[in-house]
Amino acid sequence: MNLENSFTLVGGLGLFIYGMKLMGEGLERAAGNRLRIILEYFTRNRLIGVLTGTIVTAIIQSSSATTVMVVGLVNAGIMDLMQAIGVIMGANIGTTMTAQLIAFKLTKVALPAIGLGTAVHLFSKSKRQKFIGQVILGFGLLFFGMQTMEVALKPLSKMPEFVNFMTNFGKTPILGVLAGFITTGIIQSSSATIGILQALAAQGIVDISVALPILFGDNIGTCVTALLSSIGTNVTAKRAALLHLLFNIIGTIIFMLILPFFQMFVVHTSTDPVRQIANAHTFFNVINTAIQLPFAALLVKIATYLIPGKVEVIEKGTKYIDERFLETPVFALTQAKKEIARMGELALKNLQEGIKLFMNFSEKEAKTLREREVVINDLAREITRYVALLSQKPLASDESRAIADMINAINDMERVGDHDVNILELAEYKEEHSLPFTDEALKELTEMATQVEESFSNAVKAFLEFDPKLAAKVVQNEDKIDSMDRKLRENHIKRLNEGKCNPSSGVIYLDLISNLERIGDHAFNVASYVLKMDKHYKRPTVW
Repeated sequence: MNLENSFTLVGGLGLFIYGMKLMGEGLERAAGNRLRIILEYFTRNRLIGVLTGTIVTAIIQSSSATTVMVVGLVNAGIMDLMQAIGVIMGANIGTTMTAQLIAFKLTKVALPAIGLGTAVHLFSKSKRQKFIGQVILGFGLLFFGMQTMEVALKPLSKMPEFVNFMTNFGKTPILGVLAGFITTGIIQSSSATIGILQALAAQGIVDISVALPILFGDNIGTCVTALLSSIGTNVTAKRAALLHLLFNIIGTIIFMLILPFFQMFVVHTSTDPVRQIANAHTFFNVINTAIQLPFAALLVKIATYLIPGKVEVIEKGTKYIDERFLETPVFALTQAKKEIARMGELALKNLQEGIKLFMNFSEKEAKTLREREVVINDLAREITRYVALLSQKPLASDESRAIADMINAINDMERVGDHDVNILELAEYKEEHSLPFTDEALKELTEMATQVEESFSNAVKAFLEFDPKLAAKVVQNEDKIDSMDRKLRENHIKRLNEGKCNPSSGVIYLDLISNLERIGDHAFNVASYVLKMDKHYKRPTVW
């Protein structure tokens, strides 16, 4: 193969991959956020999970992309490993759609599709139509890339050295597996490497005996993307990426043991070598899924054993409230109060973590804090909606007053969560710019943070247990926090005047104590609701 053909092959491969990417992205954008929602809600049953993974991957044309999404959902606690494994298996089936499309040999429509797709994408006014144009353009580029690769590879059919080299993969299948793994690991797309195989088959350079081991290796190589995406995630997400690898390694071992029989089976499905490769890819993944799905729990145990460790699971969604409780308002209010207190405890956890991150930054802990903040915001919306529904029920006067105070408490606790994120952002800025802080400043911040944490913790506990004495302690502590705020500002000005403090660090310092002081204000508000209820109704029936 001369230099010109080599460049043609590389260009064709680039067009193929880019076309596949455009197609997938266009379909994904046209679908909006639905694909992620589908993955979240239609994976409770393993069989449905397989079907969901198949459909989503067939749409976005990338098992790697689906698996990366799964790793992200597992990392966020939205999906567990038993849900993830079904989707991962389905993703392997869905990715075979590309090879099946190639086998239809639609290269004649490549250029018309590129022209039509470009026109639709450029001249359409609506975003949805633009995305559809992107899909058509991607489809055309994919087949034009395939046609270009076939042209580039044609001279190889007349090179005995290359033909003999490829034939050796048929004689030593393990070398084929290794070649497929390395190639896909580099290209990051099993569809692309299988496309190359189909292009070679179209030129008569490889037959199914050579292609099968390479195809098996391609399936293992596609796991590299998910493994890379799991770097920096929690233990469970790493296990999800490992499950993808285990699934394909075990499948390859099984099919290597029955290679002659599988080859005979594939040969009988079609006389076209390009279609044989597509069918082999599909049957490998379908049969592999059928074999391993019943042993999903065992695969999860193996992944857990290979990657030991515990991970903090942030419970998503509501825990205590249920619309069926609305028919018993007193009980519904009690449950709402528990949910609000749970939200407050998450906000308290983020406050403690935010201060710790300011002192010693960790990217992993910062990510967990942000995930916890998403849960706090979701809880605030859900509890507010629930309490609003409850307010429409016939209620006693103290119950109506309790609802008003609960809504205020939700707002206060949600605002504390926002201040926690502000503190995290200050910590990130401090870390990014390597800002120095004096030991004196850090000591003062620690003292104020401890005071605020104690105050907010007591406020949440007083709200949950209706403890007026503890609430009174929070109210009294507010003066102490305000006094600390003034004193720390004075000390900061003094250090600035003496040249001890970096001006940029000083800005961060003032922002931090402002956020702490405001959290103290919200703790004061929550405690005040308890004292107000105690003053008017003593111990109300909802507590």
